[in-house]
Amino acid sequence: MEKREVTTKTEKHKKPWSVADYELVLMASLSALFLFVFAYIPMFGVTLAFKDGDGEINVLKTLFASNWIGFRNFAEFFKDDKFYSVFLNTLGLNLLMLLIEFPAPIIFALMLNEIKHTKYKKSVQTISTFPHFLSWTIFGGIILAITNVNTGITTPVLSVFGVKNVNLASAEHTWAMLIVSSIIKSVGWGSIIYLAAITGISPELYEAATLDGAGRFQKMWYITLPSISDTVTVFFLLRISHMLGNNFEQFYIFQNGVNLEKSEVLTTYIWKVSIGSQQMRYSYASALSLFNSVIGLILLTIGNFTSKKLTGKGLY
Repeated sequence: MEKREVTTKTEKHKKPWSVADYELVLMASLSALFLFVFAYIPMFGVTLAFKDGDGEINVLKTLFASNWIGFRNFAEFFKDDKFYSVFLNTLGLNLLMLLIEFPAPIIFALMLNEIKHTKYKKSVQTISTFPHFLSWTIFGGIILAITNVNTGITTPVLSVFGVKNVNLASAEHTWAMLIVSSIIKSVGWGSIIYLAAITGISPELYEAATLDGAGRFQKMWYITLPSISDTVTVFFLLRISHMLGNNFEQFYIFQNGVNLEKSEVLTTYIWKVSIGSQQMRYSYASALSLFNSVIGLILLTIGNFTSKKLTGKGLY
C-alpha cells in the first residue's frame, strides 16, 4: 500500500511538457545529431590508419575492401627523419604558445577590468576583438604585407631604432611571427570569457579589501585571480589537450621555401602527405592524425589528474 501511495503522489507531481520544454529538447537533439554526423560517424575513418590505403583513388572503397596491415603505418613515421623535425617544431611552438599566448587573454582581461571609463573600455574591447572575425587568409596576408622586407612598414620603423635588413619571413624569426600574430588575433576574443567570469565576482570582496588597505594589484592577485581560477583551469586543460594541434590556416599562410624547416608542423605535414602534394598517402596521414589525437587524450588525462590532485579542480 505504501509503495502505491508513493507512486500515486509522484505521478500527481509530474507536469505535462510545455512548448518551451519541447523547444529545448529539439535544440539539444539537433546538437546531438550534429555531433553524431560530423564527429562520431567520421571516426570510422580511423580504421584507414590500420589498412593499406596509400595511393588509392577511391578512399571510401579502401575503408571496406583494403587489407589490414596492423601498426605498419605507425612504425613508418617513427622511422621517418622528417617526422622528428616536424614533431619537434609542433611541440616547441605549442610549449611557447602555452607559456606566452595562454596567459595573454587573462592579463588583458585583468587590465580591461581596471578601466573605469566605460566608453573607452568598450572601444578597446571592440578593437581587440575585431581581428578574430578575420580569416587567417586575410589576417595573415595583412601581416605578411606589413612585414615584407621590401615594401612593408616594419623595415623603416625598425631602421629608426638601428635595426636594418631584417627579414621577418626568414626561418629565425618564424616562431616569433607565428606567436605574435596569434596573440594579436586571439587576445581580445579570448578575454571575453574571463571578463564574464570577473563580472560574477561579488563587489563586496573588493570593498572589504579596499577597507583593509589593499591596492589594485593586490586585489587582482588575491581576489580576481582566485575567483576565476575554475575558468582558467578548464581552458588550461583544454589547451594542454591540443599540445600537438595547430591552426592549419595560420601555419600554411606563413610558410615559404625559406622558413619551411621551422614552420612545418603536424597539421600542415599531414595535409601535404595526404592531399597537398598529391602523395595520396591516406593511411599514413590517418596514422599521424590518430597519433596526434591519442597524445592529446593522454595529455588531457594526465593534466586533469594532476590538476585535481594539486588544486582539487578539473574537467571531470
